Amino acid sequence: MAIRYDQQRSVFHLQARDTSYVFHVTKQGYLPHLYWGRKVRGTQLDRLLELKERASFSPSTELDQLALSLDTLPQEYPGYGNSDFRMPAYQVMLPNGTTVTDLRYASHEIVSGKPALEGLPATYAESGKEAQTLEVTLKDEPTGLAVILSYTVFESFDAIARSARIVNNGKDTLQLQRAFSLSLDFAHDRFEMLQLSGAWTRERYAHKRKLEPGLQSVESRRGSSSHMQNPFVALLSEGATEDHGDVYGVNLVYSGNFTAGVEVDQFHTARLFIGINPFDFSWRLEPGERFQTPEAVMVHSSEGLGGMSRSFHDLYRSRLIRGTFRDKTRPILVNNWEATYFNFNADKIESIARTGQELGIELFVLDDGWFGKRDNDTTSLGDWFVDRSKLPSGLEDLVGRVKRLDMQFGLWFEPEMISPESELYRAHPDWCLHVEGRRRTQARHQLILDLSRKDVQDYIVKAVSDILSSAPITYVKWDMNRNMTEIGSALLPAERQRETAHRYMLGLYDVLERITSAFPHILFESCSGGGGRFDAGMLYYMPQTWTSDNTDAVSRLKIQYGTSIVYPVSAMGAHVSAVPNHQVGRITSLETRGNVALSGNFGYELDLTRFTDEEKETVKEQVALYKEVRHLVQFGDFYRLLSPFEGNETAWMFVSKDQSEAFVVYVSVLQEPNPKLGRLRLKGLDPNRDYKLDGQDAAYGGDELMYAGLAAPQFHGDFASRVYRFRAVE
Repeated sequence: MAIRYDQQRSVFHLQARDTSYVFHVTKQGYLPHLYWGRKVRGTQLDRLLELKERASFSPSTELDQLALSLDTLPQEYPGYGNSDFRMPAYQVMLPNGTTVTDLRYASHEIVSGKPALEGLPATYAESGKEAQTLEVTLKDEPTGLAVILSYTVFESFDAIARSARIVNNGKDTLQLQRAFSLSLDFAHDRFEMLQLSGAWTRERYAHKRKLEPGLQSVESRRGSSSHMQNPFVALLSEGATEDHGDVYGVNLVYSGNFTAGVEVDQFHTARLFIGINPFDFSWRLEPGERFQTPEAVMVHSSEGLGGMSRSFHDLYRSRLIRGTFRDKTRPILVNNWEATYFNFNADKIESIARTGQELGIELFVLDDGWFGKRDNDTTSLGDWFVDRSKLPSGLEDLVGRVKRLDMQFGLWFEPEMISPESELYRAHPDWCLHVEGRRRTQARHQLILDLSRKDVQDYIVKAVSDILSSAPITYVKWDMNRNMTEIGSALLPAERQRETAHRYMLGLYDVLERITSAFPHILFESCSGGGGRFDAGMLYYMPQTWTSDNTDAVSRLKIQYGTSIVYPVSAMGAHVSAVPNHQVGRITSLETRGNVALSGNFGYELDLTRFTDEEKETVKEQVALYKEVRHLVQFGDFYRLLSPFEGNETAWMFVSKDQSEAFVVYVSVLQEPNPKLGRLRLKGLDPNRDYKLDGQDAAYGGDELMYAGLAAPQFHGDFASRVYRFRAVE
């Protein structure tokens, strides 16, 4: 059993594959956290709880037990105002204007499988045998407030999913002001915190810092998970590396405003938390109503960051991503955006597609500019009908021309946006997020549709569905190119205006559920100016995300490396683009651009018709290689070998689940005179098997490749790379 309850000692012991998570119920009804880490048998785990009387500035809750103070008790879901002065997991304003509550254990239930979360994306179990869920009910008797803490244990993964459901069982209206998905207290602060931070075209760079007294956190107030921060943090124990040591990662399955971080208190304990950002948030709970928090996924690894990453990858590939494309290899595509921008016609598109087909590419994607009067980015968002000045014979004709080339056809949308210069805005100026009497701030000449409204949700579903039903479209790129300002809704009363941002996310998720369910044959890719919404919430609906608008191969080393710390490579779009690169102006070889992009969902973002015969031959070779290795890239185990954040070289590799194949990518950024001779040590192979390197007759032992390594290649010139493909000798 994954979840055990020791009734005599009132201890819950949750066991994943190699992980234990333990908490206790005291006789007063509090829930102290006891342990999260490597799997233990656990006979008397309640003795892990140490209580010690502190100064009067940490008040005790029981006069006959002065050592029991909520200010020092490690708790599963702490509140504020009742003797705990640390960061609370929840806060509720009562009718009298106060926020003091006192949750105590009331009951619990253990069920097979995993219940769905109402209106929210979440991990799932396909059968009752692969997971168990514990639901613990806490109550504040004077108000009728109840909080149901949910813990799902996946026995085949080192993962536990947590969330909270907050219910008003009382007679009065309550105002929810904070509702985290997870709070967890560690007995010490001897950790480094890892976060993924950046900016547009510089997403998810890995940053580490030693924990210090006080609060260290990341957050988004932008209405999306954002380019700047990602809803993830990890704590690395002292001495933990890529391959060794205890690492504790938490990731929020949510695409909106979030906060995550750690508070170190006066006694050097560390409180880890993640959830919806309480900034500018509240939620009105009428009697009988409930609020469901997003899900937080917890992963512990005793094999360093790499072990944590592979656990997240395996879980998300198989129990977060859904649908037809979950287990399918993804097609190689060419996108016309950087080739034409808004300036194209049907003949130009067909010529790019024809060249792509000749080179072995499988999918053509028509990007922005095909609808309304969209000759630039100042107009037409919301007008989802074909621009006949560019495509006089309609979308059906263009799709037919591409399909006759034996290629699939994909299409770009930005359905959440509206241009002030559009037919839709003229008809419905109140449909955008806005505050009456305030200016409507534009970004990229656009406003955001108010997806908290049912009529707006229905319009988007119909408009997108009508286009997708009009032609045999097999791929959609769903973009979102600005963050929220003037976050208000014309339909919500004053007391509910601070619900708008979360209601927007619930509306978006409803729209995505309806559209992706209606078109299961379509591969959906999410995008938000590249990686501005690269999160687990979007992956639930769309199995891949455009990793970054920055397609420069050297920049992508850090972007893709950082993204891989949490998200599977099968979720990353990675394309070859033209040089000089449109984002940074760098010139890199077609070979290196291809080698970096091979580590993702591969494609091209340029005008293929301008390639020389030599370049076309290189593309043919890249396409052919990717078709041979994409099952490894998209579904194999991923190992990081050399970090771009620590040196001039980057390397990573993919290994098949049966360890019979491996694919390695090595990139050297800047060359030095008389460089040192280096060794590239591989990972994840079977030490007892021999492997042949493509192009060589000699065999290498798996142990030799991992412990002694290969001679690192020497290059003449900057931005050079090499790939290796190994196959086991049978």
